[in-house]
Amino acid sequence: MDQRNMVAIDANDGCDKPQKKIFIPDILARWPFPRQLNQHYFKVRVESSAWLAGFKAFSPKAQQAFDRGNFCLAACLCFPNTCEEHARSACDFMNLVFVIDEYTDVLEEDEVRQRKDVIMDALRHPHKPRPKGECVVGEVTRHTIRNASGQAQKLGVVQQAIDRKGHHIRDIQSYIDVRCRTIGARPSFALLELGLDIPDEVISHPTIKDMMAASTEMIALANDIISYNVEQVRGDDSHMTIKDTDIGESDHFSGCRHHILDCWGERRKFFEAAAAIPKWGEPIDSQVREYCDGLGNWVRANHDWSFETERYLGTNGLEIQRERWILLMPKNHRSKS
Repeated sequence: MDQRNMVAIDANDGCDKPQKKIFIPDILARWPFPRQLNQHYFKVRVESSAWLAGFKAFSPKAQQAFDRGNFCLAACLCFPNTCEEHARSACDFMNLVFVIDEYTDVLEEDEVRQRKDVIMDALRHPHKPRPKGECVVGEVTRHTIRNASGQAQKLGVVQQAIDRKGHHIRDIQSYIDVRCRTIGARPSFALLELGLDIPDEVISHPTIKDMMAASTEMIALANDIISYNVEQVRGDDSHMTIKDTDIGESDHFSGCRHHILDCWGERRKFFEAAAAIPKWGEPIDSQVREYCDGLGNWVRANHDWSFETERYLGTNGLEIQRERWILLMPKNHRSKS
């Protein structure tokens, strides 16, 4: 079997109608960054989870479902070497990212724009009390972030809502461009600078920007591969479907072999850019290496978290990571549960 392609085959699970069984290739088989977990994980997870629950952003049942995503694990995998204070900040930020995701993922374009305006106002005015009756994401945002970054102001979730409303199917490059904004990785990369003092002209150097772009694309494509099953169940997979590929609902992954090859191409771009980083002298060079290693670790962390969380694969994630097979759930799966 050519493991560069995602292959769907029939699997009979005892039901009258056979299910599709999907093979997921290990796109990070030769990625040189190992899994690492921040030593403060267990402490900051408890603290950050209690902090978020205090906002009552979800009903008790929805909060339990949100907690199963274990976004603090994602934060502590993405930032394994930070101090306790910075690990806690990363957990709070990661929780915010997914609160925003939950509050915008099923909304239409106009509603998403309204939520975006609330979020951006809270970012720009973190000390200003939020209006009574406003969506809770404003209050969560202002407590999480004190200063908005330029990247955080480019919320690609608005474009994803436009696609969803219009049932728009993108070509490959425009799909990747949108996903690299909606995945939320680039604003999160700013946390890699905590404890570092890298000049703006260095962090914005073309080689480092190329590494950021390659990391973001690998994160986005890996996320869509692993999350597709649950996305297609709730009908939110239209933005993940690519024009000019021979794909139908049941063999989506076979057609997305383009994504796998793109991911491998981005891996090559990542290391080519890493090899071309100039020298600025110490202490900048060692800090740049730390930052760039953080970009590489982010790719591994996101990939491993996607299997370890219950968000996409339920309690079967580690088994699926070992065996590389997923049963494609029927569209009406959630309505029966």
